[in-house]
Amino acid sequence: MADQPAQNPPAAAGEAEKPKTAKQLEREAKKAAKLAKFQEKQAKVAEKSEGQQKEKKPKKVEEKKVITYDLPTPSGDKKDVSVELPAQYSPSYVEAAWYDWWKKQGFFKPEYGRSLDVPNPKGNFIMVIPPPNVTGSLHLGHALTNSVEDAVCRWHRMKGHTTLWVPGCDHAGIATQVAVEKKVKREEGKSRHDLGREEFTKRVWQWKNEKGDRIYHQLEKMGSSLDWDRVTFTMDPGPQEAVKEAFVRLHEDGTIYRSNRLVNWSCTLKSAISDIEVEKRELPGCTELPVPGYKNKIEFGVLVSFAYQVENSDERIVVATTRIETMLGDTAVAVHPEDERYKHLHGKTLIHPFTARKLPILQDDFVEMEFGTGAVKITPAHDPNDYEVGKRHDLPFLTIFTDDGYIVEGYGQFTGMKRFDARKAVLQALMEKGLYVETKDNPMIVPICSRSKDIIEPMIKPQWYVKCSDMAAKAVEAVRSGELEIIPKIHEKTWYHWMEEMRDWCISRQLWWGHQIPAYFVTVTDQSFPPGQGDEYWVSGRTEEEARHKAAAKFDVSPDKIKLEQDPDVLDTWFSSGLFPFSVMGWPKQTKDLELFYPNTLLETGHDILFFWVARMVFFGQKLLGKLPFKQVYLHAMVRDAHGRKMSKSLGNVIDPMDVIHGITLQELNKQLDDNSNLDPNEIAKAKEGQKSDYPQGIPECGTDALRFALCAYTSQGRDINLDVLRVNGYRNFCNKLWNATKFAMMNIGTSFKPYESLKELHKMREALSMVDRWMLSQLAYAVKECNIAFEEFNFPRATTALYNLWWYQICDVYLECLKPVMYSENEEAKELSCNVLYTAVYVGLALISPFMPYLSEELFQRLPSRTANQPPSICVTPYPEPEEYEMFLDKDVDEKFRFGQKVISEVRSAKAKYDIPHKTKIELTLQSENHENRATLESLIQDITTLSAASNVRVSTEKPKGSVPTLINAETVAWMKLQ
Repeated sequence: MADQPAQNPPAAAGEAEKPKTAKQLEREAKKAAKLAKFQEKQAKVAEKSEGQQKEKKPKKVEEKKVITYDLPTPSGDKKDVSVELPAQYSPSYVEAAWYDWWKKQGFFKPEYGRSLDVPNPKGNFIMVIPPPNVTGSLHLGHALTNSVEDAVCRWHRMKGHTTLWVPGCDHAGIATQVAVEKKVKREEGKSRHDLGREEFTKRVWQWKNEKGDRIYHQLEKMGSSLDWDRVTFTMDPGPQEAVKEAFVRLHEDGTIYRSNRLVNWSCTLKSAISDIEVEKRELPGCTELPVPGYKNKIEFGVLVSFAYQVENSDERIVVATTRIETMLGDTAVAVHPEDERYKHLHGKTLIHPFTARKLPILQDDFVEMEFGTGAVKITPAHDPNDYEVGKRHDLPFLTIFTDDGYIVEGYGQFTGMKRFDARKAVLQALMEKGLYVETKDNPMIVPICSRSKDIIEPMIKPQWYVKCSDMAAKAVEAVRSGELEIIPKIHEKTWYHWMEEMRDWCISRQLWWGHQIPAYFVTVTDQSFPPGQGDEYWVSGRTEEEARHKAAAKFDVSPDKIKLEQDPDVLDTWFSSGLFPFSVMGWPKQTKDLELFYPNTLLETGHDILFFWVARMVFFGQKLLGKLPFKQVYLHAMVRDAHGRKMSKSLGNVIDPMDVIHGITLQELNKQLDDNSNLDPNEIAKAKEGQKSDYPQGIPECGTDALRFALCAYTSQGRDINLDVLRVNGYRNFCNKLWNATKFAMMNIGTSFKPYESLKELHKMREALSMVDRWMLSQLAYAVKECNIAFEEFNFPRATTALYNLWWYQICDVYLECLKPVMYSENEEAKELSCNVLYTAVYVGLALISPFMPYLSEELFQRLPSRTANQPPSICVTPYPEPEEYEMFLDKDVDEKFRFGQKVISEVRSAKAKYDIPHKTKIELTLQSENHENRATLESLIQDITTLSAASNVRVSTEKPKGSVPTLINAETVAWMKLQ
């Protein structure tokens, strides 16, 4: 038996014993702890000496089994929920069969349960998917997009709003053409030019029809509640009509025009590409890079200095360039007008060493006198800055490359060379002429085509452009006025910056796959008309016949005198994507969908395409329909790997969400890299090392619900999400927690249980409920409020945190444990009351989490008894819990009292750990307090404290017990543990 704590002298008659100070209590606790440890050691020695030491059994690790649903269920039929739930949560079992049933029942259609002819007083929620490229499969960025969008859609649908989420796919001009070209080359050894445009386009359609649905199947696997009857491909007849209508209208009013300007040119693709398709790779200095079409790597990141000879003089001017081959196209050298070093050369000319071309020495303020020699070579046809100088000074624009990157005629020994072979040859020739000065490292940014990996070459080409300044000004005003809301607001600054710096948009692409530009070059066959070359000889038309009549009227001749040749180029993919919010609704036809569902409610996407896609939709919506395409834009963060690195195939960190859902071995991950023919062997080896480091055991099966919940929980990280894929497995464990909690609830409420028909009926019984029951209902009410606010604010981590706390800490760790003594008791009235609270907790918990975890919530919801006879058939069309319904259960007094009880439990558990007492070891506990209210609270919580602190006996007293060690709870309360 433990020594008695030191006693104070007896108190004088009528005088209360003075409470001990915290230090005194601590000293007593330490003394008792030492004694307890000593006794424990003595007991162990005695046990060993008697030969009773038992060998410890190794802890059994429960393996996560893959359990499948194998009951015969025709596609679209409801899953059989009459069978008992498996012992363990398994995503493969849970996620089977539900999606096809949801689709067949029409739950995802705005028409479900209502007539669209009758306005919904609760309002509409309309959104279109950011159409993924038809070429590929989903990556984790897509998974984030769809997890967020589906959660929002499901929440609105459960709120009773008429909800429509339109699916679709983008034809992805460049990416698709490149993919099919590679396929044809690999299988037939032919190029697209061997096939011809018509046959090649047929092959692309054939490929799309065979492979294009893959991404739709992945979206379904993600649980995305899309209306598949309205699915739209951007090359479908409807969008094709919309593209023609938009182009013609904008061309007729002068918004679209043709011009000869500098563009991003891919020599491999032989096409202009958009800014978003240009990867900007930073180089620290001299770096060799692989370039398509070259056997050896090419050197970049160096600055070459060379000299131009001043005409009729011994003087030279030294200039520097990172692209020495472009000096073949130099037409001037510029200096600052105030630079004293060159004032005497104003008006002089230089001699080009290879063409004898005379280059004027220009004076221009753009030159930085302090940089280098203060003299700058000017190549107007191959450099954006030089292009502007060339326009200001009316210089010749000399294109020195062919479309596929060879030196053009007229350059002697260099003609016919590839551009980077010419780089070496020009350098050698300058050395031979004594004009080479030096080469040194130069940090720089190299523009690379994301599709072909070719080095971008600025080239002047006649292209179609969209005037953007007026549309950009309206887009700025829409945000400033609040008519268009960008969330988070931090992106508004980017919006204003881009709009105010807006340049006209090049929409021509030299491809065969895509929307062929509905513009025609006109030749008048009447000999009285000289052949023309200018922009005025172009007309647009929805059909060739319309274009012919336009041309006839323009040139005042009969239609039979008009010969038309359609522009072979196609439109930038972003052009058709910019029409997506209304082309999917049937525009330019005045359809019922367009009338009901335009403008959309929300546009959700990644912040990286705020300019490239969101801005273009705003431009076209306001310009063509006179309305913004949506009222709100929510921009989510970008997904990076656990180390903060951008997802890249060469790093081996691009993960298919299907591999997270189903699980994958390291060997299978490696094989995916081997099958990716776009990477060179060194990159594959590096990527495999990355995979081995990050996923030495592969990726375990996590399931869709865990992945969705994890992605939404991660959105709090600002502009970027550093996603540790293995942490998703932690949320699978959370799914298992829900599984076991619901199984416990179903086992205890029984098959004959009939819940109260309304929450009001449960509230009427409030006074008869135990403290923990009332606390559980209050926590439910708080979670309902938190989740609704979170969705309204697009603060998804707020919702996931509230739900995690509700299920893990409040329902599982506290409430279910406190219920066990009730359920095992003979008190039938208490059982019935607690069963109703338990049912409500599980029902509400599943409804709240359903937008994030649709499969698991449906599987478990279907097993619960119905509260009413007309309960909806699926959780996805069940009303979302409303704060107004549950606020009657909010109880600050109960919350405060239970929080006090939890503090007692927490302190007792900590004390047990401090004294090396296993948590499950029973202890005798006395809760001493001089405060009457504290004692009353503790009395009401005795059973719960007994359960959660693993005590054999708990009593509340004003007196200090004997043979116990103290743990301070607060200034008025001490928990005394009797150490056995």
